[in-house]
Amino acid sequence: MSYKHGIDCIEKADVWLKDKRVGLITNHTGITTNFKRTADVVNERYNLTKLFAPEHGLYGTLQAGDDVSNTIDVRTNLPVLSLFNEGNQIDFSGLDVICYDIQDLGLRFYTHISVLANAMIECCRIGIPLVVFDRFNPLGLDRLSGTLLEEKYSSFVGMYPVPSQYGLTTGEYAMWINDQYNINCELHVVTCQNLNRNDTFRSLHMPWIAPSPNIPTFETALVYIGTVLFEGTNISEGRGTTKPFEYIGAPFIDGLQLADTMNSKQFPGVWFREIQFVPTFSKYKDICCNGVQIHITDYDKFDSFLCGLSLLDTIRHLYKEFECDEFLNNLLGTDAFIGKDFDLQLFTQEQNMKISSFTNRVKPYYLY
Repeated sequence: MSYKHGIDCIEKADVWLKDKRVGLITNHTGITTNFKRTADVVNERYNLTKLFAPEHGLYGTLQAGDDVSNTIDVRTNLPVLSLFNEGNQIDFSGLDVICYDIQDLGLRFYTHISVLANAMIECCRIGIPLVVFDRFNPLGLDRLSGTLLEEKYSSFVGMYPVPSQYGLTTGEYAMWINDQYNINCELHVVTCQNLNRNDTFRSLHMPWIAPSPNIPTFETALVYIGTVLFEGTNISEGRGTTKPFEYIGAPFIDGLQLADTMNSKQFPGVWFREIQFVPTFSKYKDICCNGVQIHITDYDKFDSFLCGLSLLDTIRHLYKEFECDEFLNNLLGTDAFIGKDFDLQLFTQEQNMKISSFTNRVKPYYLY
C-alpha cells in the first residue's frame, strides 16, 4: 500500500469539521499526494472561512524574517491573515475550529512549529479545537541530532526543549508539547497512512517542494541541520547563491586552507571543496567570498550537525575576523559554544546523552 498524507484522509476529520466555521494554517507545501492544495480540499468539503500564513507567506515566496502581510487568496477569495508579522495578534475570531497542514523539516529552528504552538495556545484560550493533518518527516523519524534546547534560550526559532533534529512528525510534536507543557488544547491529529519511522523523503519517493526559498533541495535540507548555525555569525551561509547552506565562506577566509583542514578530520560521508562565490543579497552582497562547498558523499553516514559545528569551530580558530552574536545561542539552544573552554568532542558527547534521554521520554507520543 502506498503512503498517504493526513490530508489525503480528510474524511476522518468530518467529526470535527462538518458544519463548523473552519480556519486553516497552511502554505504552498500543504497539498495532497495528487498535488491538490489543502486549502482547496478543505474549502470544497467544509465551510472554510479564513486562511493563516506562516513565515515565508502562503505561497512560500518571502525571504527569512520578512513580514508576512494580510492578503486575499486568489483561488478561494478568502482572507489570508499573517501569523508572522511583528506586533500581529492571532485572530481566530468567528471560527469554530482551526486546522494545520504544513510540510515541516523536523528541525527545531524552523519557525512553523512555533506558529503551531502559538495557535494551540490561542485555541485553548478561546476554547476551540485544533486539527493537525499530519505529514512525513523528510529527514526521518529514527534519527535525532544536535543539541537539546535550554529553556532560557527559548525563542521563535526554538520554543521547547527538543533536539535540533527531533525525529517527530508535526502531529507527534503537537501531542508532546500539548501534554508536557500543559497547553491543554483540544488537539486532534489526522494521521498519515503507511508511514514507518525509518521512512524519509528518499524512501517515500515524494516530490520535493521547497519549504522555504533557501531550502531548494533535499541535500540543502540535510546540510542545513548544521550550517544554519552560521546565521548567527559574520560568515555567509550561502544566501544569495544557488547553493544556500551548502556554500560557507567570507572574504577573509582561505578556502583551500579551510577545505584541507576540514577534510583532514575525515568525517564520513562528506567532502569539503574549496570555492569562491558572490552573494546577490544577504551577507557580503556583491562581494567575493572564499570558503567551502559541502558535498554529501554518503547520505547514511553523513552527520550534518557535527560537521556544521566542527566547521564553525574550525573557522573560529583559524580566522581572527570571525564574529558571532546572540542569535547563535538561540539556534544552538545553549551558550556553550562561546565559552573559552569549549571542547567539541566533549560537548557532542554530552548532547548525545541528553538526546538519548529525550528519545525515551517522547516515545509514548509516537503515532507510527
